[in-house]
Amino acid sequence: MAGSRRAARVGSAVSGGSALIAFLVGIVTNYVTAELPKWAENTVLVWSVFAGLAVVSLGLFFWERRLAAGPPDGGRPPVPLGRIAAGGHSMNPPTVPAPVRGREAELERIGALVRGPGGGMAVVCGAGGLGKTTLAAEAAAQARAQGQVVVWIRWRDDPERLGQDLAQAAHILGLPEARLEEARTGRIALVDAVWEHLATATGWLIVIDNVDTPTHVGPGSGPPAAYRGWLRPHGGGLLLVTSRDTTRQTWGPDADLLHLQPLVDDAGAAVLLDAAPHAGTAAEAEALAVRLGGLPLALNAAGTYLSVPTSRHRTFTVYQHALETEFADLLGAEHPTAATDPSVARRIVRHTWDLSLNQLGQDGYTLARPVLQLLALFEPAPVPRTLVTPELVTDATGLPATAATVDAALAGLHQYGLLRTPETDEPEPDSPAVGRLQLHPLVREVTAHTLARPEPTAWLAALDDHLTRAVDAVAGMPGRAGWPIARLLAPHLPAHLDRNTPDNFSRARDTLADLAETLTNAGAMSEELLLRRRLLDAETDQLGPDHPDTLGSRNNLAVALHGLGEHQQAADLHRQTLTDRERVLGPDHPETLGSRHNVANSLDHLGEHRQAADLHRQVIADRERVLGPDHPGTLTSRNNLAVALSGLGEYLQAVSLQRETLADYERVLGPDHPSTLSSRNNLAVALQGLGERQQAADLYGEVSLAAERVLGPDHPNTLISRHNVANSLNHLGEHRQAADLHRHVIADRERVLGPDHPDTLNSRNSLAITLDLLGEHRQAAVLLRHVIADRERVLGPDHPDTLNSRNYLATAEARLAPAGRRRWWQLPRLG
Repeated sequence: MAGSRRAARVGSAVSGGSALIAFLVGIVTNYVTAELPKWAENTVLVWSVFAGLAVVSLGLFFWERRLAAGPPDGGRPPVPLGRIAAGGHSMNPPTVPAPVRGREAELERIGALVRGPGGGMAVVCGAGGLGKTTLAAEAAAQARAQGQVVVWIRWRDDPERLGQDLAQAAHILGLPEARLEEARTGRIALVDAVWEHLATATGWLIVIDNVDTPTHVGPGSGPPAAYRGWLRPHGGGLLLVTSRDTTRQTWGPDADLLHLQPLVDDAGAAVLLDAAPHAGTAAEAEALAVRLGGLPLALNAAGTYLSVPTSRHRTFTVYQHALETEFADLLGAEHPTAATDPSVARRIVRHTWDLSLNQLGQDGYTLARPVLQLLALFEPAPVPRTLVTPELVTDATGLPATAATVDAALAGLHQYGLLRTPETDEPEPDSPAVGRLQLHPLVREVTAHTLARPEPTAWLAALDDHLTRAVDAVAGMPGRAGWPIARLLAPHLPAHLDRNTPDNFSRARDTLADLAETLTNAGAMSEELLLRRRLLDAETDQLGPDHPDTLGSRNNLAVALHGLGEHQQAADLHRQTLTDRERVLGPDHPETLGSRHNVANSLDHLGEHRQAADLHRQVIADRERVLGPDHPGTLTSRNNLAVALSGLGEYLQAVSLQRETLADYERVLGPDHPSTLSSRNNLAVALQGLGERQQAADLYGEVSLAAERVLGPDHPNTLISRHNVANSLNHLGEHRQAADLHRHVIADRERVLGPDHPDTLNSRNSLAITLDLLGEHRQAAVLLRHVIADRERVLGPDHPDTLNSRNYLATAEARLAPAGRRRWWQLPRLG
């Protein structure tokens, strides 16, 4: 049909030109053979007309030739309309063989866009293996079930083929043949013809799958974000694209980006149970899903393996254990055709990320693969961005690197979803934000497993050298400037110690000890505990259990446990260390006195205030004799004796001792030293117990402001001060303000210390007391019951804090009972 119409149009043009020529011939013939008309007597006029008609005739002749030959160089090429009409491949979406788990929010978002009046463009994006195609196929099936016209197009890195497919889609949606003919003859660009029609058509979903090279889409070299090419958000229906490219710069401001993340634990377990329902329990499936990082491709691979009756491993638990020794066979196995067939590579965990790395290499990101391999040698935890320097890359890989090429490599890895930059909390005042880099656990594991160099000794040596430099730099930073980086470095230090030989053990051990000390100052107790445990294990193995350094590490581990609220474990470890230090170092050695002080401190936290006070008095006498009255250790013992006296209710003695100790702290250490701030806080506690409420409140406020300035708003000591400010408001009758502040402190302590830390439980207990004072007895009683259950579990049923909560619950319930017995006329009016 199209070809016959083209012939007819050209034929009519030729007939018109021939008629004009015949007309001219007729004139000439008439002029020669017949009597001349009167106007012909004017020869100038005749020949002018004749010349003009000849020029027009020649112009028509050459125009006909141009139409027959097609557009000149640089014009729009002809469109093979037969190919548009025939297609030659299926445009139906692939079937989804199993339920799609954990993507309800994304499916609902796509469904809303499909049903909505505005159409647009959505991009399902993320790293390979996250199930982008599966999600799009499920969305397509749902749209078709709702009566939408669905067209599925697979991107083949061929812009001409994409144009043909979109033209066919538009033709299916009613694009007239006449418009296609205009595109064929070059009178309109095909891309414009297609999108002018798609802008008016409604009720459609077009999916373009696996657009992993969006810069190749075309037509021309313009970026997709310009919306002048084949991908536009201007249709009356929804254009849904799947891609590994996750950047807004690629897709532009009008695209709706749906960033896929790994599946949450229960959704990952459901995928495994769908594939292998007899391989174990839901809890066992969830444990395996966590091990696989929630990656749908890996979950499907594991489920398929477990569903085969002839597989060696038939349960979730056995498969998970097998991954530790058989990773190369289960998920790291090579496929012979993956290197040449991208469709195969997409389905294999071992190869799926090679597609992105290959593309980055083709796009000029020459360091993307080696930087990914280097990051894979770190532990599965965020890495501080400041550690990945050009010097580290060059020292490890031997490749030349600059700040610009390293930046480009990291940006490329992030663009294709291979590298995450986890969000950080708002940086503290005067503390710079610290960038973090993190690989998905399976990306890390596969990459480390497939390193090009079978023995990356030089890489690890460079890594260890730069870790040591980073710790030295952090330890030398003033104030709290280095604390955020110290937290990020901590998970990577135990492996650093493990990799070092006995010859350089001391240097590696000192690196861990220096970082642990920085973490102590930062109040980062969980990270500190990790290093303290590893140091104790290493020194026990290398130096022996009685070596003074080993005893020091055991003491420091107990202090870290105490900071985390594990008071009983800390007390037991302190007693063991004290016994060994007395035997190895002697009863008057400063470190022995330190252990004795720590035992007394543990007793006080366990509620044994009398024993703690007696032991503190002994330690003070010994420290004054051995170290002197102004030694910080002596001052600490006097401070902690005053705390024990407050615990015993002997507030007058406590206030006197705290005033004296605080003056010495300010003289010896300065007014802003953390120990001075702690002493000032403890003086406020004693004043509160003595009934000096306003003095206590003023001092609490002063300490809270100073602690926030010196230690930061999230330091555990700052949170203690803020908690005490809330308590002081209660004592001053400001119960509503106190309740609001307690809620803020609870949220901060749960985030920083965890929900079961004794300090967190203390804040919840104080909030319940405040609610009771506000007359909200029922809420107070409910909260106190939860606190009692948690304190019994964490501290024990006979701990003083647990007993304290029970007493407050009895008070709240006693106040609640009369309210329940009130007559209707006694009840408060609502509203």
